[in-house]
Amino acid sequence: MENKKFSELGLNENILKAIDDMGFEEPSKIQAEVIPVLLEGYDVIGQAQTGTGKTLAFGAPILSKFERSEGKIFAIILTPTRELAVQVNDEINRIAKYTRVKLLPVYGGHPIERQINALRKGVDIIVGTPGRVLDLIGRGIIDLSSIKFLVLDEADEMLNMGFIDDIEEIINNCNSDRQTLLFSATMPEEIKKLAKRYMKSDTKHISIVKNSITVSTVKQYYYEVKQQDRFESLCRILDVDEPSLAIIFCKTKKGVDELVEAMQARGYNVEGMHGDMSQNQRLNTLRKFREGNLEFLVATDVAARGIDVENVTHVINYDLPQDTESYVHRIGRTGRANREGVAYTLVTPREYRALKQIERETKGRIKRKEIPTIDDIFLAKYRSMVGRIRETLEGEKYKRFVPLAAELDEEFNLVDVAAALMNMVYTKEISYEYTENILGGTLEYTRLFLNVGRVDKLNPKLLIQFLNDKAQVDKDDIGDIDILQKFTFMDVTEKAAKSILKHCRGKKLMGRKVNIEISKKK
Repeated sequence: MENKKFSELGLNENILKAIDDMGFEEPSKIQAEVIPVLLEGYDVIGQAQTGTGKTLAFGAPILSKFERSEGKIFAIILTPTRELAVQVNDEINRIAKYTRVKLLPVYGGHPIERQINALRKGVDIIVGTPGRVLDLIGRGIIDLSSIKFLVLDEADEMLNMGFIDDIEEIINNCNSDRQTLLFSATMPEEIKKLAKRYMKSDTKHISIVKNSITVSTVKQYYYEVKQQDRFESLCRILDVDEPSLAIIFCKTKKGVDELVEAMQARGYNVEGMHGDMSQNQRLNTLRKFREGNLEFLVATDVAARGIDVENVTHVINYDLPQDTESYVHRIGRTGRANREGVAYTLVTPREYRALKQIERETKGRIKRKEIPTIDDIFLAKYRSMVGRIRETLEGEKYKRFVPLAAELDEEFNLVDVAAALMNMVYTKEISYEYTENILGGTLEYTRLFLNVGRVDKLNPKLLIQFLNDKAQVDKDDIGDIDILQKFTFMDVTEKAAKSILKHCRGKKLMGRKVNIEISKKK
């Protein structure tokens, strides 16, 4: 498959000409497998890692089959973020270079009146976010009753962002004889159910993911941390390793903002990227990172898609990713072009099982590392300084300071002078006000079971408030909280567990009597 040429896939001449202009010599695996199947008229589930050319995989066949019908929308493409909507729209515009297809991106944060005016003038293909598309359907501006193609791009991310209900409502506004294309990096159960409900029985599932599930050029390690020590642990790791170019992953946009702010306050050369940032912001940040003017990039999984920077030395999972495939996508950002890369993951004791699952599925080894002590940091900085001193002594520039050093020699011991200068450099380069040589040991947690869950509208904030009100338990005594559909598990300190069992059992939580027990070990 991978040796096929674009000209052998069944695309029309105008599309092939545009692809040639874009500089692509041969199709990627996902393109080679998906394009012919879409042209044959099948519904398709396409599963592949980011950066494999999914947009062209669905855009080229849709444009090849394009037929204008006055006043009717030919295709709609749903994406999780406005940045991705713009990106997909731009890519399809390039593929449509030699056609007369009219495209329009529609998304929030942009005046809806302009989008309405453009839609009224006639649009063939819409690329949009679920919320804005639903808004335009509700206003009677978008009519999907005659579309030929519905594309769900980055379906797993739309699910993670809570768009599942919006997507179903949009699908219910579409005609049943359309072709449906679902593209996703991962395949959680909800996505499988969505596909089963709304796609044809002969849907083709094309998966490229498993071919790249291991990353042999990346050395993988994990650090076990306490939640409250997560940031200091990161600082210690960075102070010892001194990465030249690193991507740090967080689960949420808020997490990115908070970590960037904390790192900048400590003097790190860092910026963030996530879905709420403008396209210009993201492009500027990426340009600085690519050119080496930025040492650290903190990003969410969605924002990092499409980042291809060769010299990334470290990937750090500040938050554990949702699943194995996301982990592989993340650490694949380093170790490019057969260079060695390093991937670090910070995990709490509760997350350890999830990490071992990732290790099993990738058939790789994620080795444990101890959080650096102040002594480790001191030694690393000393070695770094000595290396730079040796390098400077091999040149000539330092010699202009020799007369000044000679003056100091008359008043001080030059060994003391060298030590004082090294202390000045060390103090400047240390990012965190470390107080303890060894970061505190792991907290021992007791795992509790509660018979209240998502179905009762429970969330972590309400649960912590309940525990504080009834048992005077502070949030610092609480570890991980897992709220499932009908029940909840949470990790608490031994002291907090006793107080909760004594004061909270039988009390009303979310309108029902709560039963709390110590969970049996799995």
